[in-house]
Amino acid sequence: MSSDLVATLAALPGLSTVELRAEWRRLFRASPPLLSRDLLVRALAHRAQELTHGGLTKATQRRLRALAEMAVNADPLCSDASAPASRPVTLSPGARLVREWGGRTHVVTVTLDGFEHEGQRYRSLSQVASTITGAHWSGPRFFGLIGTRGAARHG
Repeated sequence: MSSDLVATLAALPGLSTVELRAEWRRLFRASPPLLSRDLLVRALAHRAQELTHGGLTKATQRRLRALAEMAVNADPLCSDASAPASRPVTLSPGARLVREWGGRTHVVTVTLDGFEHEGQRYRSLSQVASTITGAHWSGPRFFGLIGTRGAARHG
């Protein structure tokens, strides 16, 4: 890796949100989206590496767009309301669920007997979601494992 890239990657976590947004404008030549500080840092790090080492080929970009379109078309939340419900998701111990909430990224690890979040053990995913949000939530819905037919996902 070049020393310029290493310096850029090392400096990103220390920048303020205003500075990160200015860096976004410089690297992407566009206005920054409304992302958490953590996601801005990650996206800027990726972009800096992409500009230094080269990005995806046009063929790969086309393939990814086609796959994304296929996934959207197959998503039961985007399809007809009369479509059959999808099968429930099975979580294996060791699986990690990631959700951004309140400007923070929350990681939950599936254990043999429940879930772990920030060193605390929980019997249900809904307990974790309630702890994170301070309100009652369906844990599977909060972590994007299921959706509400005909409604937009929570942001």
